[in-house]
Amino acid sequence: MKNITQILEENRYMTIIKNKMAGAAVLIFLFSAVLISCSKSSSNNNNSSASSNKVSIANMAFSPASITVTAGTMVTWTNNDNMTHTVTADDGSYDSGNIVTGNGFSKTFTVAGTYAYHCTIHPSMTGTVIVK
Repeated sequence: MKNITQILEENRYMTIIKNKMAGAAVLIFLFSAVLISCSKSSSNNNNSSASSNKVSIANMAFSPASITVTAGTMVTWTNNDNMTHTVTADDGSYDSGNIVTGNGFSKTFTVAGTYAYHCTIHPSMTGTVIVK
């Protein structure tokens, strides 16, 4: 039969083992989370077309002010500003009409070229779409 000292020593030993296993499990979890996070981030960075066709309207500016896309790409402008804006081609070939806060406008560019645009409400706001 075991005495109390032996039982306490075994319990202490088991507690140490459990703590080490829990620590190892936490480290494995953290390592896995970092690995998954890095692989997702890396794959998102390789997909430049997903973000290169979006233009934000904010702080009285188009951002980015100039973007380059391939022919057949749809460009989407989103009004993140606190006022109404337009996306209007300098040559008059397209016009979004008024875009209120939170709304957007999309246009597919099918022919290579450089397309300058502006906001008719705020003419100092300008941008360019370069289609290759």
